[in-house]
Amino acid sequence: MRARYPDTEGFIERDGVKVGYEVFGAGEPAILLLTSWAIVHARQWKAQVPYLARHFQVITVEGRGNGRADRPGTPEAYRDREYVDDAIAVLDAIGVDRAVVVGLSVGGRHALQLAAWYPERAAGVVAIGAALPWPMPPGFDETADAYEGWGKANRHYWLADYRGWVEFFMSQVFTEPHSTKPHEDGVAWGLDTTAETLLLTVPAVGEPGAADAEAICRQVSCPVLVVHGDQDGIVPYDTGVALARWTGGQMVTIHGGGHAPTLRDPVQVNLLIRNFAESVGHGLPPSQTQTQTQTRTQTQTRTRTQTRAQTQTRARDRTWTRARDRRKRVLYLSSPIGLGHVRRDLAIAAELRVRHPDLQIDWLAQHPVSLVLAERGERVHPASRWLASESSHIESEAGEHDLNAFQAIRGMDEILVANFMVYHDLVSDEPYDLWIVDEGWDVDYFLHENPELKRAPYAWLTDFVGWLPMPDGGDRERALTADYNAEMIEQIARFPSLRDRSVFVGNAADVVPDTFGDGLPLIRDWVEQNYRFSGYISGLTPVSPADREAIRAELGYRADEKVCVVTVGGSGVGTDLLRQVIAAFPAARRLVPGLRMVVVTGPRIDPACLPSHDGLEVHGYVRDLHRHLAACDLGVAQGGLTTTMELTASQRPFIYLPLRHHFEQNFHVRHRLAQYGAGRFMDYAEAEPEGLAAAIATEIARPVSYRPVETDGAARAAACLAELI
Repeated sequence: MRARYPDTEGFIERDGVKVGYEVFGAGEPAILLLTSWAIVHARQWKAQVPYLARHFQVITVEGRGNGRADRPGTPEAYRDREYVDDAIAVLDAIGVDRAVVVGLSVGGRHALQLAAWYPERAAGVVAIGAALPWPMPPGFDETADAYEGWGKANRHYWLADYRGWVEFFMSQVFTEPHSTKPHEDGVAWGLDTTAETLLLTVPAVGEPGAADAEAICRQVSCPVLVVHGDQDGIVPYDTGVALARWTGGQMVTIHGGGHAPTLRDPVQVNLLIRNFAESVGHGLPPSQTQTQTQTRTQTQTRTRTQTRAQTQTRARDRTWTRARDRRKRVLYLSSPIGLGHVRRDLAIAAELRVRHPDLQIDWLAQHPVSLVLAERGERVHPASRWLASESSHIESEAGEHDLNAFQAIRGMDEILVANFMVYHDLVSDEPYDLWIVDEGWDVDYFLHENPELKRAPYAWLTDFVGWLPMPDGGDRERALTADYNAEMIEQIARFPSLRDRSVFVGNAADVVPDTFGDGLPLIRDWVEQNYRFSGYISGLTPVSPADREAIRAELGYRADEKVCVVTVGGSGVGTDLLRQVIAAFPAARRLVPGLRMVVVTGPRIDPACLPSHDGLEVHGYVRDLHRHLAACDLGVAQGGLTTTMELTASQRPFIYLPLRHHFEQNFHVRHRLAQYGAGRFMDYAEAEPEGLAAAIATEIARPVSYRPVETDGAARAAACLAELI
């Protein structure tokens, strides 16, 4: 799933060659993003588009030879002039006179060439790791007994082992540690074209020499920003220095950076591009910032009207409040994956207000969390509307009761970048006394990557620590999870004070006894050194036997009937389990005469998509689901922590069936439930209707006596957070 989809898209065609383009957002100056060498395609800009499109009109142009562009069959079709003229044709097609032209690698070369050859169309240039010049290595056409290192830049090797070439090339693009995901993306993009196509680009790629490069740069008359990593493994850093000198542009060095900071350091690149574009835009003549003619296309007219409105909004009167006169404010980010986090966060918020009665809490949240917050009368910050949906992405990654949570989060990288940029803009514009982030992986990761962006005390909450591999993931998943864990450990060690509080929602014994990976510490030992423990936080008052009978009567459950409540939490990853349990209902009712089954789909699953039976009730979102769980005779759930712990706290028998390949449900939650002696685990693969019905009949009659769940977790968490306000 993408973090943002285009508002419009289309193709231009020149000399029989079609090239795709996409347009996002509105605002001037327009930003034109050019694709790099044909070994990648326009998705290379996935970390930039969502952020920039909230401030500007953004146009991506596919490069010939990959992605949504044709693969012409002659070397002449891949000359630099063809790529530049494709970009000009796209600007013409969508009615844009001038744009800030941004390119990476060979795309940076094309950006400079566009500004030199069509000066009236370039308001400015951002050249990142620009490959101008970029000669091909010697011996490209020669055969060899073996091809190692840059010896793989060879015609014969490409034809014999194209994947091997792409994998090597991307290893040189991403020289920074812990770059497994961008490397993986780069390889996938490279394999979207072929060795034969890439070979057709080679003559033009190596064509401009140093003298040509200088001549091109000296023709550029618009402002230029050159960005180059001093550890670039593709284009030497000295090339960037020369380009800045020849163009008279500003040079930004990324110390320790590789060839593609767009993907490895996206926050910094996003801010650099935005600041540059705004500085250029402020200097444009009036004709470039207002609609003045009747010949504009409807799209351009609408875009410029929106731009004027945005400009007026930015320019309106504002108030600055002296620090001592400000009301105390907390910005609270609650994870949108399910509803468990928001329930505990609301409990913590209530306790914080006891300690600071005048406290204002703003929530940065998305559906379904925003639904619960609205019910409680909480203030959801308007910036929340810009957040890309994490829940939708997780749902798109799921199969039949199957979700590799680790890989799903890895695949959510562009969404995490986009959402961090929303957070960044919000806290840059509005002062807060404390940031509280409950499993907001985007905020925690990118703050550690960009610690200078911290503006307030920062508290981090989580109920699990450590990515764990699934057994069938093999050596690769073990290596990947260890790499992610190692990066996190290194971040905390390098910036130990960035988190002013790290709160583990649970007790030390609830932490799994595993290691973070080969050569890495034990997870529990590390957590004990770096976290405070709040105990579990349910936000609920324990239900006594007398209370339970009263709740049953209030909910319409008879004292003499057996009630089974089935729920899959607040995400949309649960339809298959609900269908499986419903399929088992007739057999279960034969074993438990008069059984009443109440199925709760939650806010993201349509109840109408499920079958019905006599004695079966299907409901959507139920606000007070915890009361039904406390009143039931048996619960059936996924392996989510909140639902299973609510059943544990209510001393209810329950069956839980963790999602396959969901490391948190299968390891972290299951370990915690074992500490309380709670619940019966079942493997979904073994939960055919007859077997599931038998388990329901057995468990509904089982007396339970779990270890009591603590009730002061919210107060303990709030006590250590309140010290920061």
